Amino acid sequence: MDNWLNALAKAELHLHLEGALEPELLFQLAERNRISLPWADIDSLRQAYACHNLQEFLDLYYQGANVLREEQDFYDLTWAYLCKCQAQGVVHCEPFFDPQTHTERGIPLQRVIAGISQALADGRRQLGISSGLILSFLRHLSEEQAFATLAEAMPWRDSFIGVGLDSSELGHPPSKFQRVFAKARSEGLHAVAHAGEEGPPAYIWEALDLLKVERIDHGVRAMEDPRLVQRLVDEQIPLTVCPLSNVKLRVFDDMRQHTILSMLECGLKVTVNSDDPAYFGGYLNENFQALHDSLGMSQAQARQLAQNSLDARFVRN
Repeated sequence: MDNWLNALAKAELHLHLEGALEPELLFQLAERNRISLPWADIDSLRQAYACHNLQEFLDLYYQGANVLREEQDFYDLTWAYLCKCQAQGVVHCEPFFDPQTHTERGIPLQRVIAGISQALADGRRQLGISSGLILSFLRHLSEEQAFATLAEAMPWRDSFIGVGLDSSELGHPPSKFQRVFAKARSEGLHAVAHAGEEGPPAYIWEALDLLKVERIDHGVRAMEDPRLVQRLVDEQIPLTVCPLSNVKLRVFDDMRQHTILSMLECGLKVTVNSDDPAYFGGYLNENFQALHDSLGMSQAQARQLAQNSLDARFVRN
């Protein structure tokens, strides 16, 4: 199925650039920036990547991001991801980045945005991959901090197309960020939010009604609420589902339990994405392959999932 999947044009709409930091690149950047690591070698780091829940993953994710210091580091990270996109038939991507992960370490936001933006521009010119960047707020921090991050980013408003909401979901409902999302939308930015991964269906309702999001990131727990499912079908709200991530973080114990194909068949506008591929065992095509291997996904279903991703993109070149 690999060759067929590689030839299938698709978009990726749920990808955290910091989560695409492969162990090899992490070690290269640590050496370049003279940063000591707690892992003896690449194999030790790969073993550490075998986390079992969202918080374990986030702790490792933020520790790994510490090697990202210079503009070139952010360029190299983004470029490596784009090369993977080219190899897998991804013609468009709308990746997330977490400014607060870097500014809290004293890294100037301009440096972060410049490196990512230059790589995305080179990806458009050299690889033919269109893109749009989404700035994500860390939900375990305060709304006041999110406001400060948005204000700090506005001088580079042309470099990103929307705002998102990620990090630890439980205990941090979308309603916590209602005002900052209203401000972002008033600036003409698109809005998305993680909801219904480890959080309940109520968080999806809040993301829709209070944050006015245009896409739900994850959203698999919507299936617990038939009324919510009907609304998502009626309004054709895209859901950016991440199968390998969901199994890795125990949203589902086994890929055979995943509901994505049932979601597709009941009319939900679901898409396939890789989330944090360096940590979760695969990029976009590995997620498609897992659905084929474990759930018997057909080519027709794969085509519909790919078309959904192209339909749900914000940037259309």
